[in-house]
Amino acid sequence: MNLKKQVKSFWNESSCGEDLYLKSFLKEDYIEHSNIRYSLEPEIIEFGEFHKFSDLNTLEIGVGLGSDHFLLAEAGAILSGIDLTERAINHTKRRFELFGFNHKLVVADAENLPFKDGEFDAIYSWGVIHHSPDTQKCLDEIYRVLKPGGFAKIMVYHKHSLVGYMLWIRYGLLALRPFRSLDYIYHNYLESPGTKAYTFSVMRKMLVKFKIVSIHTPLGHGDLLTSNAGQRHRGHILNFAKRIWPRWFFRKFMKKNGLGMMITITRSG
Repeated sequence: MNLKKQVKSFWNESSCGEDLYLKSFLKEDYIEHSNIRYSLEPEIIEFGEFHKFSDLNTLEIGVGLGSDHFLLAEAGAILSGIDLTERAINHTKRRFELFGFNHKLVVADAENLPFKDGEFDAIYSWGVIHHSPDTQKCLDEIYRVLKPGGFAKIMVYHKHSLVGYMLWIRYGLLALRPFRSLDYIYHNYLESPGTKAYTFSVMRKMLVKFKIVSIHTPLGHGDLLTSNAGQRHRGHILNFAKRIWPRWFFRKFMKKNGLGMMITITRSG
């Protein structure tokens, strides 16, 4: 099975957060999922600035369970959404139908977006394109379908994060494989196979066609171990680490070592 099929299979088994926070497919369960999501990750709301999408022709790449897609719709975006998996598209359709919103959702690949050049005023993608085998091609596609003067808000993983260091301790040092690189660790142990994370310098090179408005990497719940650190990592080791994790130290001395690299970019005219 090639890498893209492995990625699709992984996320089609369970959309991100589904097995942890979604008990069924009822309206109240989707509400509870969103409440938990934004309680754990309030940075999504701050970074998303969803009001800025009002009346803009907007694409979300990777809709997941549809919580951010719903916020975009509530903000008044003229909205389209894609996801690599049928499972995510079905969840988001279900959420929208329960709340009386129309949807334009399709199963599609971020490396080959099924849209015209310059079709969108704005693009949003949270934690998706780093799972693609060719993230640069995803960025090239974002550039292609974004109108001149349009903007995009994208989160990808940050290589020098506390989550990355924690996983290296578990799967490198404690596994007696200290020479395993962070790239190897992310590829094999974070989420879906082939997951990548980027340094600031590498990401700036990948975004060379865009104007970069901002990049920042605040600590999140995974870095601070205030929740389950992803759907692959649970059990006694994680529970022990949560009890001894020196959060005060990280908040003071490593506050820019978060897993989420939050990027706002524009396409020049």
